[in-house]
Amino acid sequence: MTTTVASVLREFLEDPSERQYGFELMERCKISSGSLYPILIRLERAGWIVGQHEEIDPSKEGRPARKYYKLTPEGAVSASRELEKLSARLRPPTRHAIYRRGLAGGVA
Repeated sequence: MTTTVASVLREFLEDPSERQYGFELMERCKISSGSLYPILIRLERAGWIVGQHEEIDPSKEGRPARKYYKLTPEGAVSASRELEKLSARLRPPTRHAIYRRGLAGGVA
């Protein structure tokens, strides 16, 4: 899992019941549409999110219909688990681990 995917998942986990759409996610995660939409496609194919186009009349609204995405219950569990694994991998080593590797006290 990349940190970009992690940031997208974190946004969904902020409120798992909230629907999200692309432009908002791009702003919140500070990523481009070229990065975001492939992530959303992969998450949707994996069953972690579901997407649904809103039902509006684009001529009345003055904009195209948005596709909203929502985290699935399975996606919430999987996303939480994967973010925890990523966090554990990125966590600085404990002092004990540093000593075991012989990195403390100038020992090379």
